[in-house]
Amino acid sequence: MASRFLVIAPNWLGDAVMALPALAAVRRARPEDTLVVAARAAIAPLFQMVAGVDEVVTLPAVGGSRVGVPWGALRSWRAEAGRLQEANAATALLLPNSFRSAWIVRRAGIPERWGVASDLRQRLLTRAVPRPKLPDRHHSEYYGAIVRALGFPVGEDRPLVAAPEAAVMRAAALLARDGVEPGSLLVGLAPGAAYGRAKQWPPRRYADLACELHARAGVTSVVVGSGGDKSAGDEIMERCRSNKEGSPRVVNLVGQTDLATLVAVMSRCRAFVSNDSGAMHLAAAAGLPVTAPFGPTRERETAPLPVADSGVPAHAILTAPAWCRPCMLRECPIDHRCMTRITVGAAVEALSRQIGR
Repeated sequence: MASRFLVIAPNWLGDAVMALPALAAVRRARPEDTLVVAARAAIAPLFQMVAGVDEVVTLPAVGGSRVGVPWGALRSWRAEAGRLQEANAATALLLPNSFRSAWIVRRAGIPERWGVASDLRQRLLTRAVPRPKLPDRHHSEYYGAIVRALGFPVGEDRPLVAAPEAAVMRAAALLARDGVEPGSLLVGLAPGAAYGRAKQWPPRRYADLACELHARAGVTSVVVGSGGDKSAGDEIMERCRSNKEGSPRVVNLVGQTDLATLVAVMSRCRAFVSNDSGAMHLAAAAGLPVTAPFGPTRERETAPLPVADSGVPAHAILTAPAWCRPCMLRECPIDHRCMTRITVGAAVEALSRQIGR
């Protein structure tokens, strides 16, 4: 008999994209159910662009995730539980491992609560599975292991998102405002990284890449990111303007796109260059070949997943020899050699294969 099945999504954009194959497995196994996804406000629009998701619940701001958080955080937890209660679900599948996520679904009165037995939350769950131990495996396999342990067959699904028509129109207006004509050869650049500056290929390298792409093939580079990436976007624009061989065509949309409009902008690009970030995973899910400089993080665990269209060129993962990588640090305590040794030439070579020029 059909029922309402709720999935609590991961809290970070990249993790949410990497969880989409697991979500597809749930959808395939329960075709008659109403599939509801609950996610933070910054992530919720992603699931409105995913086929098979029937409803999206936007959760209030997160107050805390672990046992021992300040009592004031319980106010936001109760608010989240209230939103989940409105979903009227019979079963909740928790992809996050946090105590908070188990507490709110229990507080919401959802009868069946499934998830990983971690963070002292086993008594809050009605069905708990051991935490998957998958060293050196891609993080998407972690989510796949959770749903497989709960009885959902996992296939070869790839993340896939499609922007709604309204977002496509917003993206077209933004690009037209900056003089970008339909049919222009565009490459997206995402110089930010929420995890920390250690993950960032230097903005000056992005600027030099934009100059080189324009000189070689007339490429227009489109710089994207959140408001927190403004300084990186400004540095790229300033360096491009001061280029001795002439300013390349660069459009700066940092801080000007919501998630759906960002996907629509990506859909106008032929390829995408990004640090290890949510934007990297989103670009792959939007169907783009990605060139990704990796330094302090483990590319085997968080590289962009292959795109759903097998005809799209492969992603390119750029690394450089450094005895200290992968360190997983937010800030580099020495000279950031793992990223600064990745050359513009390596990125140009990868992009030449991806865009066919």
